[in-house]
Amino acid sequence: MIEAQTRPAQADGAAAVADARPPLLTVNNIEVVYDEVILVLRGVSLEVPEGEIVALLGPNGAGKSTTLKAISGLLQTEDGEVTRGNVTFMGEEIANLAPEEIVRRGIFQVMEGRRIVEDMTVIENLRLGAYTRRDAGVKRDIDMVFDYFPRLRERTGLAGYLSGGEQQMLAISRALMARPKMILLDEPSMGLSPLLVKEVFSIIRELNRELKITMLLVEQNARMALHTAGFGYIMESGKIVLDGTRDELVNNEDVKEFYLGGGGDERRSFKNLKSYKRRKRWL
Repeated sequence: MIEAQTRPAQADGAAAVADARPPLLTVNNIEVVYDEVILVLRGVSLEVPEGEIVALLGPNGAGKSTTLKAISGLLQTEDGEVTRGNVTFMGEEIANLAPEEIVRRGIFQVMEGRRIVEDMTVIENLRLGAYTRRDAGVKRDIDMVFDYFPRLRERTGLAGYLSGGEQQMLAISRALMARPKMILLDEPSMGLSPLLVKEVFSIIRELNRELKITMLLVEQNARMALHTAGFGYIMESGKIVLDGTRDELVNNEDVKEFYLGGGGDERRSFKNLKSYKRRKRWL
């Protein structure tokens, strides 16, 4: 097991990653409340070093997507609010800022389910991603994303007629058009065939390597996520319960059993494991 800590700061593994590269994003002990009464996140803390890919894993309903929305400002569209803690990006507080202001600062979220505008063309969707920009490089960047996703160059009709994989490629391309320093990816493998999942994740790694874009990745496919990310966090019931480097998590017996298919058919919970020591990061 990765030893539990009793301090609210990062675990030793996270600290080692942060020492190697300074954190671009820091989420410190945040609580998120919906409709002023429903507590969803309870003391979540994490760091994303600059230039890295970090995975956020956990079962459905654990609070992963809510964590991304707390960072991107999209909580406001769902009557949610960060009521405690801090979200800092490049050293500046961004919790509860308007989503468009957060995009201007360099964070773009690719939503679960792709969320492209189906009655717009591919080009129109890409231009929509650049709506916060005032420079003359939009045409050049459209050519750039077509180099990464050549299949989209051939699609001249409405985006709603694209396949699921092509729509995911368009959603990521639209994010690139904002020239982000960081992309939040919510379930990029959802609804895709295994072959397309490999292709999309290969492009994600390529974008990180070549464009130096930092990424926070929420994904149900834990094996693919840990193959892609250098560091990972595991959430359950609105809390971070485990973190570590890719190798630490992949070789952790409990992670193997609960998330990587090393146990029985039914996925158990960390809460039911007597040997598991919950991290008290929220104290």
